[in-house]
Amino acid sequence: MSKKIAFQGAKGAYSDLAARQACPDYETVPCKSFDEAFMHAREGLTDLAMIPVDNTLAGRVADVHRLLPKGKLYITGEHFQPIHHALVGVRGATIADIKNVHSHVHAIPQCQNLIKKHGFISHVHADTASAARDVAKWNDKEHAAISSTLTAELYDLDIIAENVEDESHNTTRFLILSPEMNGPEYKKEEKVITSFIFDVRNIPSALYKAMGGFATNGIQMAKLESYIDAQFKAAHFYAEVEAHPDEQRFKYALDELNFFAKTVQMLGTYKADSFRVKS
Repeated sequence: MSKKIAFQGAKGAYSDLAARQACPDYETVPCKSFDEAFMHAREGLTDLAMIPVDNTLAGRVADVHRLLPKGKLYITGEHFQPIHHALVGVRGATIADIKNVHSHVHAIPQCQNLIKKHGFISHVHADTASAARDVAKWNDKEHAAISSTLTAELYDLDIIAENVEDESHNTTRFLILSPEMNGPEYKKEEKVITSFIFDVRNIPSALYKAMGGFATNGIQMAKLESYIDAQFKAAHFYAEVEAHPDEQRFKYALDELNFFAKTVQMLGTYKADSFRVKS
């Protein structure tokens, strides 16, 4: 039986592309929502889930951070996917034929130079891949999609233009999620990331004090984000640090965090992606 990985979107979405590249031995399984992708992995319908969390242009994916604390999944890896948009259309279409372009709400602003140059009318779809799928279904040369080159292969479309994004640095970071916490063994020379969520106590300078242990123990903070509850009273924090839980310095820092935090929930330890190591 083949191993499977769930993603949100239609076949050919950038999440599908990321899953294929990060986990080439896995069959990708499309899901209608992030909730459904989480459910697939949690209930064993798939082995893993591939979920986007940040984009260099669009920022963080808010829904994902809402799901992480209660999703009952653990982070076992990360993947940085460069986003290179292509203009795809029906067979035989040229750029002169196109009047309408279809894509995701974030992809359209990322390709404004192309859209303005040719005077295209833009239309928002649920994701880039479904836009390409619809263009193939309509079979009209006046309609094209901004999506990945993978969609041209999957939906029998022509690639009319490649790399049509305005900014070449457009990159999305994905997390690989599993029902099991399968972190790597501690190796001094290996760079790893540990993710966790915590709530601070209602005392002055609680966050400063909670984070103090990481600073005094020489642990690099890779990410710290705050979230407010529905009553706008309590702040929740998502953090990523460059350290392994088996390191003594991490244990000292965690002791200090636990003293000032009401709750601490570990989400996983995983190898740093080569993109992060190089940068």
